[in-house]
Amino acid sequence: MNIGAASKASGVTAKMIRYYEGIGLLAKAPRKDNSYRDFDHRDVHDLRFIRRARKLGFSIDEIQRLLGLWRDASRPSREVKAITGTHIHALEERIAEMQAMVSALRHLSDHCHEDDRPDCPILEDLARA
Repeated sequence: MNIGAASKASGVTAKMIRYYEGIGLLAKAPRKDNSYRDFDHRDVHDLRFIRRARKLGFSIDEIQRLLGLWRDASRPSREVKAITGTHIHALEERIAEMQAMVSALRHLSDHCHEDDRPDCPILEDLARA
């Protein structure tokens, strides 16, 4: 199938398919006589795998490793779990950082007078940085 059909079947845009090929995440599709890429069902499955992994926030490197493990029938599941555990930890750290930002902004916002005076605790805090 051509790139448009692969895109439709996988839910991944043609631009991203080209990008994934370019960085080696997806194997380069063979070309037909007319120079069009010729994707098969395995490519579409890989693209769906990549799309789902991206939605879960995995990095390109993590996806590369997960794809390699998925293709290896003798893979140890502990490696998959280790990658996932590291990713979970990173997500939890990011969530904690974002919660701290929300808390700081909420505190500053709560102390804003919301009137015609020029003094503003939000701007004062940003200027201190």
